[in-house]
Amino acid sequence: QVQLVESGGGLVQAGGSLRLSCAVSGRALSDYGMGWFRQAPGKEREFVATINWSGGNTLYANSVKGRFTISRDNGKNMVYLQMNSLKPEDTAVYYCAARIGGYVAATSSEYHEWGQGTQVTVSS
Repeated sequence: QVQLVESGGGLVQAGGSLRLSCAVSGRALSDYGMGWFRQAPGKEREFVATINWSGGNTLYANSVKGRFTISRDNGKNMVYLQMNSLKPEDTAVYYCAARIGGYVAATSSEYHEWGQGTQVTVSS
């Protein structure tokens, strides 16, 4: 059973940057494809970014493409989401997720394990 713990959320001004971290324990990170999702109040959880087991393949939602970067460090069992040029509409709880098989995946139902989420708030 893999455990995922997100951190790094907080309050930033529009145009600012923030890096989220996801610490993985219980299993080797290299066993999993990883993803970041987010959920704003009153909205469905939406895909943000995904990365395959090695980090060689990534996929981004159109809304964050060019601004966010997903990366992983399998040696440290860590996954990151670097968020630049933040907008108020990026405000949400951000969730880290793991998928057995190691592939990229953009649908929440494809993921097996989820973290508890970390709040990101972007002010105008």
